[in-house]
Amino acid sequence: MSAKDQKSSNASKKRPRNDVGNKVTVVLGGQWGDEGKGKVVDLLATESDIVCRCQGGNNAGHTVVVEGKEYDFHLLPSGIINSKATSFIGNGVVIHLPGLFEEGDKNEKKGLKDWEKRLVISDRAHIVFDFHQAVDGLQEVQRQAQEGKNIGTTRKGIGPTYSSKASRTGLRICDLLSDFKEFSTRFKLLAQQYQDMFPTLEVDTEAQLKKLQEFAERIRPMVQDGVYFMYEALHGAPKNILVEGANAALLDIDFGTYPFVTSSNCTVGGVCTGLGIPPQNVGDVYGVVKAYTTRVGIGAFPTEQLNDVGELLQTRGHEVGVTTGRKRRCGWLDLVILRYAHMINGFTALALTKLDILDEMDEIKVGVAYKLNGKRIPYFPANMEVLQKVEVEYEKLPGWKSDTSLCRRWDDLPAKAQNYIRFVENHVGVPIKWVGVGKSRECMIQMF
Repeated sequence: MSAKDQKSSNASKKRPRNDVGNKVTVVLGGQWGDEGKGKVVDLLATESDIVCRCQGGNNAGHTVVVEGKEYDFHLLPSGIINSKATSFIGNGVVIHLPGLFEEGDKNEKKGLKDWEKRLVISDRAHIVFDFHQAVDGLQEVQRQAQEGKNIGTTRKGIGPTYSSKASRTGLRICDLLSDFKEFSTRFKLLAQQYQDMFPTLEVDTEAQLKKLQEFAERIRPMVQDGVYFMYEALHGAPKNILVEGANAALLDIDFGTYPFVTSSNCTVGGVCTGLGIPPQNVGDVYGVVKAYTTRVGIGAFPTEQLNDVGELLQTRGHEVGVTTGRKRRCGWLDLVILRYAHMINGFTALALTKLDILDEMDEIKVGVAYKLNGKRIPYFPANMEVLQKVEVEYEKLPGWKSDTSLCRRWDDLPAKAQNYIRFVENHVGVPIKWVGVGKSRECMIQMF
């Protein structure tokens, strides 16, 4: 071997391996939220080593039923129920500290143990302050007065916190745990900026700072550099890492029914930016969808049923918001929405939940296309005025008129229910991996 070849051979030996590392499994909402993501996460979390939240705040609401106990999660990853897993709140999440501890304490009374020892919080996550929540409410009142309509936010301060983040005036967990004097100065300045905008806003800065200092000591043991934490998780020993999305595709700040959306990216891109991980580490992406469609608050809803059907779905499905307590609007399944969500997220499989709610229907309609001025359109309209005008093209399927809540295998389901599931699969072009027929963990039928 020549000296030149030897040199080239040595150089290639020194070149680092392109070690992709562990992949994360992602669970995302495929409609307007409230699809039952918590159940799918809970199912997968039993075999996960790390369960992550990547965006949103305590505007999310995941209900998980385990052994007859109903847990409500808003900020904590639903996977916190798994005592062997580490739960991680990433940098893309905005954290209301009083809400976090109130939620932890409430679920502790229901049987959740040692959650603080199993929670890791990114030091880059932004903080939701009480005045952000007050401002959220004031902005809604202002919108109602000026435009005659509001956005229908949860008033949890999420939008104002992301606004602070985008305008570079926000404060992060790392700021709270660093020089408290500097943190206090910036906190007062931010509060004053909001008071200048909203003269009726009252902020007891000293009382809030005192509470924040107490929270700082309580969370200090949980806080880590989030990027390094995720890098080690991806490139260390083999691990099952699960990411649970909050909100859903049609609530995404870029791709949702703007302006009636949330303030974060709740589609797959938010996983990378909200955790600090490369796209190559994203593995399976599971979309969760209801067997019908619901929406909280206002905004266009093409398949909404303002009739007996909508009422039946609302009543049978107990369609009330976990975070807000508001009744959800209900309608037929909209496959245009699901195909659109798939275009953005690239779902590898779907979970179809709440099939049992359709058990009493004689006939079931499914929205398969939108028409505008009598012509089919191949896309989902960006403009809300246009979306309000679309005419939905429906396919009618026969109902199965039998109880599916006790079904535990594919073969247990009535033939007409099976046809409904296959119809959805074929139209969206994504296999359905789970079918939900009830509230608890055991009610998820796994197909493959």
